[in-house]
Amino acid sequence: MAWTYLTIAGLFEIGWAIGLKYSDGFSRPIPSFLTVMAMAFSIWLLALAMKTIPVGTAYAVWTGIGAIGVAVLGMFLFGESREILRVVCLFLIIAGIIGLKLVS
Repeated sequence: MAWTYLTIAGLFEIGWAIGLKYSDGFSRPIPSFLTVMAMAFSIWLLALAMKTIPVGTAYAVWTGIGAIGVAVLGMFLFGESREILRVVCLFLIIAGIIGLKLVS
């Protein structure tokens, strides 16, 4: 169950990171509220996952999921670079997450 919590926490991390962009510096109430709620759920689920998953592994996986999700959504939502080297680096992060899962 801890890995499920961690995965969902990572998805909420993606949500709050993208939400920061839409909140416009917390000047827009609804996106700001949703962003703060996503932050709270993300941290709560991360804390639950850390009851059984080592802290280093949990944090690395959590940030990795967030980094990959935000980078990919940034490409599609905000027209950020889709340069091949950037995509290769994202696959390296994915490989690291898989590796951590396999050894934990």
